[in-house]
Amino acid sequence: MKKRMKRLAAVGLVAAMTGSMLLGCGGGKDSGDDKTSDGKVKIRFATWDDASVLDDQQACVDKFNESQDKIEVVLEGWGSDFDTKMTASMGAGDAPDVMYMWDYPTYSESLEPLDEYINKEGEEYKNNFFEALWPYNSIDDKIYGVPVSVVTSCMYYNKDLFDQAGVAYPTDDWTWADVAKASEEIQSKLDSVNGFTLPIGTLPYTLEMYLWSNGTAFVDENGKLDGNINSDKSVEVFKTFQDMEKDGVLYASEESGQTEMLGGKTAMYVDGTWPIKQFEEEGLNYGIVQIPKFEGTEHSISVINTSGIAISKDSKHKEEAWEFLKYWTGEEMNKHRIETELPALKSVVESEALREDPNCAPFYTALDNCAGYTPSSFIAEGWTEVDADIQLAFESIINPSSLADPKEALDEVVASHE
Repeated sequence: MKKRMKRLAAVGLVAAMTGSMLLGCGGGKDSGDDKTSDGKVKIRFATWDDASVLDDQQACVDKFNESQDKIEVVLEGWGSDFDTKMTASMGAGDAPDVMYMWDYPTYSESLEPLDEYINKEGEEYKNNFFEALWPYNSIDDKIYGVPVSVVTSCMYYNKDLFDQAGVAYPTDDWTWADVAKASEEIQSKLDSVNGFTLPIGTLPYTLEMYLWSNGTAFVDENGKLDGNINSDKSVEVFKTFQDMEKDGVLYASEESGQTEMLGGKTAMYVDGTWPIKQFEEEGLNYGIVQIPKFEGTEHSISVINTSGIAISKDSKHKEEAWEFLKYWTGEEMNKHRIETELPALKSVVESEALREDPNCAPFYTALDNCAGYTPSSFIAEGWTEVDADIQLAFESIINPSSLADPKEALDEVVASHE
């Protein structure tokens, strides 16, 4: 998200440079380029994944193509160049018909609103996706993407370290005070072990879930910072972490927390589903519970890391693109990706009994609790610069070499943008 304004500027620059050419030739590719030799409609599909999964994705695309007599999808693996190529292709009026998407605030003006397509499928179709995912695929109450997968956040803990220290395992109703108490006990009994680890580099996109959990946010529904990011409840969040650090029960790490957990150097940290595969391969004895609560709150709120599939506004074959989008986000593909991504469809979660899987169930509980929350980056205009300043403020608050006053640091963010 930090690159958003630069991307928007680049889109405008490319559009300006190519505008006269596009007016002269009708825009985009020649019409002959969107048909195969046997007359099928050709749909271009851009993915950001790298070579490690492209073969599998191509096999899935091939399976779709084999089932079709009028559509043929061409997979384009853009990998790490995804944003650069997407910016250029949208600016030139030559974007792929279908694409992976998450940064809707940047790209929504070049995407096709999907509300009509979704409504035609009926309520049952839309309701099969978890409610909490739609705000992450929408801008200004318009849906631009259909969810592909789900990643929420929970707290991991090392069972062996808890056992060695004789401390009871965390539970879903733990508060941050409980974390501090357990951390102190563990550290008093085990040498070179940190009770709880919080990465210094935690991004604002993720940090906001702690504000939600305490009844506030970076901005209100109108995108206003003042009275929100610097509210008493927001200051309380940052002060809680800073006080834990001052008391020696929170370790502000330059790492992600995953490395420390694997190395037996930390007893607790918060993360998404990404480390599970490695934890299993390494034989780590771990548990997963909900993110700790703040005093007086019912439960914590997680941010969602989710991607969707979108359709280009300039696509000449939107109906065909929609047919492929439904396939890629449907039950068959949700089940196919289940080893690497948590499904976004309720029907698949139920049929595969994922709420009974200890490695999946906590993340779906978190998902249930975070319906109705929208990241500030989807609400406020010009978020890129605000995002960067929040990052600096958090680092100044949590970095042991500075430990800036939370209220002053957050007020400074507001003063810089209002």
